Amino acid sequence: MLEGVNVALGLTGSIAAVRAVEFIHELRRRGANVRAVMSPEATNIIHPWSIEFATENDVVTEITGSVEHVDLCGVEGWADVYLVSPATANTVGKMASAVDDTPVTTYATTALGSGLPVVVVPAMHKPMYDHPGVLAAIEQLESWGVHFVEPRIEEGKAKIASDDAIATGVARAVSDRPLEGDHVVVTAGATTESIDPIRALTNRASGTTGRAVARACYVRGADVTLVHDGPDVPYANVESVESTAEMLTAVETAVETADTLVSAAAIADYTVETAEEKIRSGQESLTLELEPTPKLLDTVRDARPELSMVGFKAETGGDDETLIERARELRDRVDLEFVVANDASVMGDEESRVLLVDDDVETISGTKQRVGHAVAERLCAISHT
Repeated sequence: MLEGVNVALGLTGSIAAVRAVEFIHELRRRGANVRAVMSPEATNIIHPWSIEFATENDVVTEITGSVEHVDLCGVEGWADVYLVSPATANTVGKMASAVDDTPVTTYATTALGSGLPVVVVPAMHKPMYDHPGVLAAIEQLESWGVHFVEPRIEEGKAKIASDDAIATGVARAVSDRPLEGDHVVVTAGATTESIDPIRALTNRASGTTGRAVARACYVRGADVTLVHDGPDVPYANVESVESTAEMLTAVETAVETADTLVSAAAIADYTVETAEEKIRSGQESLTLELEPTPKLLDTVRDARPELSMVGFKAETGGDDETLIERARELRDRVDLEFVVANDASVMGDEESRVLLVDDDVETISGTKQRVGHAVAERLCAISHT
């Protein structure tokens, strides 16, 4: 996701600077090169040697006659993006006022003046984050195109975002964002049909591929709504659902303003009437009456005939020829842009092999993150035709 991206990292005097080694490693695991600059206050929190170890580069702690800020963040500088993480209230305010009295803020002024993408990751106590001056500074910086990675609000603190959220925010900032202005709705994971208050019918879908699609669309500039059976994620507005009926209702609402729907969820084909109390065990046999559920793609197509839609098709024990045939049947029936077809055996695995099926067939093998990027790239191509 960040292969070959040069990240200039500004570290300020938030206690969250102790996390720096972790998120530097995460950036580098995703392919980025990192060079760091520290404010004097940051060096009181974490030693520059630790940052040198993590980045494998010298760390700037003062501006000298070598004009380090121009070398890294100038018009023809080394960096592709300037990341300020963590950012204190003090630093956010100074950046919005063009005050450059520390190495970190001098780099920020240079980056903003050079048109370099800038990403800010706030970390401070919640009352400081809520200060009218800080909120005004954030609004000012956002009006200049600065990207903010929102903090986690916990225990009265605006805590630094997760390593994954930081890396995703940097990826979006350096992307060309071909999906800018598009609203993409993605479904992911399994649905669960309750038999009684304890038991349920479900499937083995993990939701990894659908979430990878959502992230890849976000990185390319889209506003993403993720409808799934999981927690909040930093790259999408999440509608958390459990049953097929809940998913259908959430999707019908979300697509009212959507440009694209990617239906990656493994949606239950059948539901069952839920018993109000636990069904007693020990009976010799039990028969469940299964009722078919509405087809999400068909329902949405009826409501939004013009909507761009992508479907997923999983089969068991079939060869590629069968997968392609079934995928094209689905494409033609619902008028889809293309179908992502795969053998169901990859459910729950880290690796996957899928076929992107329209008039042609493209094979994608590798991580589910790679699959997500391939689907997003196909959407970018469609949006420009």
